[in-house]
Amino acid sequence: MSQPLPFSQAPTGAERYLAHRRPFEIGYWLISVGLSATGGSYAAWADRQRDGLAIDWWEPAVWSWSSALLVLALVPAVLWFTRRWPLHLDTWRRNLGWYLPASVAWSLLHVIGMVGLRKLVYAARGSSYDFGSWPGELLYEYSKDVRTFIGIVLLIHGYRLLVRLIQGEASLLGMPDSGLPAEPVDRPERFLVRKLGREFLIATADIERLQACGNYVNLHVAGRDYPLRSTIAAMEAKLDPGRFARVHRSYIVNLDRVVSIEPLETGDARVHLDDGTLIPCSRRCRSALRARAGAG
Repeated sequence: MSQPLPFSQAPTGAERYLAHRRPFEIGYWLISVGLSATGGSYAAWADRQRDGLAIDWWEPAVWSWSSALLVLALVPAVLWFTRRWPLHLDTWRRNLGWYLPASVAWSLLHVIGMVGLRKLVYAARGSSYDFGSWPGELLYEYSKDVRTFIGIVLLIHGYRLLVRLIQGEASLLGMPDSGLPAEPVDRPERFLVRKLGREFLIATADIERLQACGNYVNLHVAGRDYPLRSTIAAMEAKLDPGRFARVHRSYIVNLDRVVSIEPLETGDARVHLDDGTLIPCSRRCRSALRARAGAG
């Protein structure tokens, strides 16, 4: 096993990307959907021109862009769904069955929204849009939508796997095959991080905060986040209550990192950490945190 991770080292290009990846991810969806809609518009117009069919230029644009805009609007739902029912090696058998009804729901929402947009645009231009026979057209659209849905799901899972490989994924140290563990398993003092084929150990005391994120809990250590497949409640039960405190349904903080607690008019609070990070603190946790932070 490698030596402890050198947290002071300069971040790599991949790590810098991960620290600011949200604008790139949003940009990817906007650009890819826009290019698909533009290409689809031109292809539909060119096909009808080649067949000698008269068609106004705006109609293929409406067909393609109405579909593309609904796909874009449904991406957040797919992101949430794939976080809620991820397809990992240890979960795919249990979760795969949810993907068939999800594809049906995704297609229905896509078609209903797409047709609604088309009818609005056609009506604004003094015309009407005929979708055709709903049962037959729905089946036809689903045959296309299910392939799009599968492609998006595979893209999302593949991208998340790459992100986990780059940033490292944490896990609890398990029981040894024989003999006693070197440290308590139910009160972990260290976590194992696997990163690009290497393994590192991080000390529990170095964790500044933990944040729930879907089926993961992100361990924040010196500017890096390491996802751990667990719930925030399970981590609260394992961590030393003398060092860590639950301050919100999604956050646990290291009490040694708490600088101040700022009360809010709503009765909630903000926790100021020593690196300048602000963490929300619920009203239910505020009094207990103040007492524990003061005692520490």
